[in-house]
Amino acid sequence: MTKTYDLIIIGGGPAGISAGIYAARKNINTLLVTKNFGGQITKKAVTIENYLGFESISGLDLIQNFENHLKKQKIDIELVEVSKLKKSGDGFLIVTKNKDQFESKAVVVASGADPRPLEVPGEKEFIGKGVSYCYNCDGPFFSNKTVAVIGGGNAAFEVALSLSDIAKKVYILECSSSLLADEINQDKVIKTGKVEIIVDAKVKEIKGGKFVESIIYKDKVGEKELALNGVFVEIGSQPATSFLKDLVDFNERDEIVVDLENCQTKTPGLFAAGDVNIGRIKQIVTAAGEGATAALFAYQYIKSIKK
Repeated sequence: MTKTYDLIIIGGGPAGISAGIYAARKNINTLLVTKNFGGQITKKAVTIENYLGFESISGLDLIQNFENHLKKQKIDIELVEVSKLKKSGDGFLIVTKNKDQFESKAVVVASGADPRPLEVPGEKEFIGKGVSYCYNCDGPFFSNKTVAVIGGGNAAFEVALSLSDIAKKVYILECSSSLLADEINQDKVIKTGKVEIIVDAKVKEIKGGKFVESIIYKDKVGEKELALNGVFVEIGSQPATSFLKDLVDFNERDEIVVDLENCQTKTPGLFAAGDVNIGRIKQIVTAAGEGATAALFAYQYIKSIKK
């Protein structure tokens, strides 16, 4: 039997949780569907120091606070992955991985983003055998080991900084000639004395036996091999939108095109908030703000079609 709601929210990160809290405050009959809570916050390697109300808090603790707040609201929660979203009459139908179906008048997509892979030989073969996309998941396994972090942005430097506390040696490899990480993060990494930064380094292959043993990279001189035990890939993310088809438009980065004033997609009643949409600032605070915005405009949309 298909259960019907006024609003379905897809995603359990800051945008989805914020949307859920605001929907509850508007007394909207709401279902939040998510594979798990946290989104990319759970992968944060260092403490968060730029979220209002918390001078310093771990990503895991912050998302636990978000989840606790959400669960005090009067909304339904399903811990399952969404496989399809499609139009159904004047509303929408979602189908989950376990074949459950739910209908709603409006939908907020806040499914976030997944780590972007390097797409080089050896990467897939060594996932879980030295290749990782999550410091909090795998970092402790590399105590007294030599590791490389691929990427030159804040996420890469934060992972390198945390690894420097436990690893014997840390390399940062960035494919361009300049680094995107904030200067404060670059300074922290340099001060550890354990991190070597290599720019103009494009990873060509990950090699090993049962586990990672080295990477091949190419710089301005030629190809080089770097012996190590682990590779942390931090080159950005790609929107998690595999369940969407023709209901939205995408930009060149596969982000959902929305009106950033109200988070509305091209399909009336369908909104997108957080890392999944075209907003250029990808921060916890902006995701939470967009989640609130999407829920409030979804409320207005639901009221309009009920008249």
